[in-house]
Amino acid sequence: MTQPAHPAADVESFATLSPDTVLDALDAVGLRGDGRLLALNSYENRVYQVGMEEGPPVVAKFYRPLRWSDAQILEEHAFSQQLADEEVPVVPAMALEGGATLHRHAGFRFAVFHRHGGRAPELDNPDTLEWMGRFIGRIHAVGMQRPFSERPALDIATFGEEPRDWLLANDFIPMDVLGAYKSTVEHALDGVRRCFERAGDVKALRLHGDCHVGNVLWTDAGPHFVDFDDSRSGPAVQDLWMLLSGERGEMVRQLSDLLAGYESFCEFEPRELYLIEALRTLRLIHYSAWLARRWDDPAFPVAFPWFNTQRYWQDRILELREQIALMDEPPLWPV
Repeated sequence: MTQPAHPAADVESFATLSPDTVLDALDAVGLRGDGRLLALNSYENRVYQVGMEEGPPVVAKFYRPLRWSDAQILEEHAFSQQLADEEVPVVPAMALEGGATLHRHAGFRFAVFHRHGGRAPELDNPDTLEWMGRFIGRIHAVGMQRPFSERPALDIATFGEEPRDWLLANDFIPMDVLGAYKSTVEHALDGVRRCFERAGDVKALRLHGDCHVGNVLWTDAGPHFVDFDDSRSGPAVQDLWMLLSGERGEMVRQLSDLLAGYESFCEFEPRELYLIEALRTLRLIHYSAWLARRWDDPAFPVAFPWFNTQRYWQDRILELREQIALMDEPPLWPV
């Protein structure tokens, strides 16, 4: 993800985002709130469910300053709207004030979304997995129609090398484990490179990018995919592997169910199976750097009190060593 040059600016800006500012921002785009505000579970941005004087509540997302450019946010909005136009169940930003989806108020950029309820999908149910696979296949069928021009790619440089370099340059790793971390993360990235070499020339397409169970709302009508904030270009398997869990045999069955639905709408390249553990490894490295970059935000020490302790970095070293071994194992089924 694009990172702010001055994280403290994020903190200072979000500190001034009061309930009155949220309501005034919505009022400025013609949405009159009734005073009911519910902060939703989001750390990267600030997201609120807001009751309306007329009609159902809406969801307002205030973007973290300096993270994405306007063009990158609008490209995400356009992708979500294209999916909605193709009747894929996503929640796009509402077009207000002459069709605009991105708005400004008191120095903040924000977007407004219709509120959609739902529950977490039951991923131990094969029918649910196949249903999920169908809709991910539909997302990808649209995603491959044209590339992103503004949003970055999910690759070794952006999700592995750059976050590693940032952590090391900003002295987050305790000195007594620094040598072990540097050696382990370098071996892990070597393993990632080998996985990408085995996969060969894999097509990159527009993705959801963060397709885990928390970003899917399930109703009797099936799934709704929300929060395309991390949308970027990358291999199709990025939107599948986070739905897999358990022992190897369980993951094989889960992936089979997902692909049974997925391939109804989009062909899957089996060589991408080499990338599952590589992408998991990149996510682990990237996640540590994400927490570190946001540590000056008061919300983060409260939500993640275990971060940046001696035990935390020791566990990350062990985790990466496990990934090094997993990346050398055969893919979930023969390629």
